[in-house]
Amino acid sequence: MNLADVFAITLIIIGFLIVYVAYWLMSAGLFPRFATRTSEQIARSPVKTTLIGAITLVPLLFIGFGIGNKIPNPAVKLVGFGLVLVSLLAALFGSAGLALRIGQGLKSSRDDEEPWRRVLRGGIVLALTFVMPFLGTFVLMPFAFLVGFGAFVICLVRKASAPVAETLAAPAPANVPPPMPIASVAP
Repeated sequence: MNLADVFAITLIIIGFLIVYVAYWLMSAGLFPRFATRTSEQIARSPVKTTLIGAITLVPLLFIGFGIGNKIPNPAVKLVGFGLVLVSLLAALFGSAGLALRIGQGLKSSRDDEEPWRRVLRGGIVLALTFVMPFLGTFVLMPFAFLVGFGAFVICLVRKASAPVAETLAAPAPANVPPPMPIASVAP
């Protein structure tokens, strides 16, 4: 193994970690209340959330890969692999709650103005834990996806019964002047 191989493997791993953080930020940016609800669900009952994630995600992945590998019809293969990709995307969206939960523990003075930074900080820490050989790759990463998928399923099924305590949504601006009227110019 030469230096080019080492750099290739290192850059591939760094690329995956950046993509994970980007998906978590995208999820929190597109659906801030949902990310907050998944974070609260993970904090409320992490074991139950992980078990529900394992009970629902693992069979979906087996069914998707089974359909994709066993049936020769290309359209059915596409459906099988689509099921796997949608399941993994849901796991990434749900694990944004885990990244948010970690980021809430790493408080900063800029959190009030830029609440997305909680997800960024938590996502970077979570993604860096995946780097540790064996424990990070084969234990922590699957755990994050299982708990994320479990939180996704629970929060999708259960509607928000109580208002969310601390959301990622930007605070409403105070004292915003009314818009200026646009003067029309006659020819």
